[in-house]
Amino acid sequence: MIQTRNLHYAYPGGMELSFPDVDVAQGSVLLLSGPSGCGKSTWLALVAGLVAPTQGTITVANQALGAMKKVASDAWRAGAIGFLPQKLHLTSALTVQENLAMAQWAAGVPEDAQRIQAALQSLGVADLAGRKPGQLSGGQAQRVALARAVLLKPQVILADEPTASLDDEAAADAVALLLDTARAQQATLVIATHDARVAQHLSACSDSQIAFQRLQLGRGMLEKT
Repeated sequence: MIQTRNLHYAYPGGMELSFPDVDVAQGSVLLLSGPSGCGKSTWLALVAGLVAPTQGTITVANQALGAMKKVASDAWRAGAIGFLPQKLHLTSALTVQENLAMAQWAAGVPEDAQRIQAALQSLGVADLAGRKPGQLSGGQAQRVALARAVLLKPQVILADEPTASLDDEAAADAVALLLDTARAQQATLVIATHDARVAQHLSACSDSQIAFQRLQLGRGMLEKT
């Protein structure tokens, strides 16, 4: 679950963002929408514990983020948060297998080749384990990056502009992939985007088992869909 109250963040130099309160149930979906520069990526960083709010409280996966020191926060994030950034940040010199092993190492978890293989298999890219990122298509690289994000079975998956630069068919596939992965992991899914197609794809993919909310930044409005 994700809960925020009276959340504010001030950038160095004086600009301050104010966010509406949010309650997102575990296993549900939040679409964080709005134009570029409205604070979507900042909200994701706050919820991931990467930056601290200047005011307000954040609880994620039953953990009050303000109560943790940095070392504890880093360890919590590695296990509780799966992050799919817009720029995938796969290390070009390493194979797909090694990129995922590095994620385990960064989290302080012993390398587990079987878990890596299972994560890649679940996303249909197990046969790419020996390739390097430069040998992957854009869609393959995104699947590998998602496998890395969910490798440690996080309770929350954060996706930043996952449909950027994709055509309509690929965008629909990307949204369906995120939903299917979150369902399989029983994880809360947050998609931050300015792409209006994502809401349409979520509505098309969602069913009575999915609680789909939309937070429109800039209007401070939380809607249930």
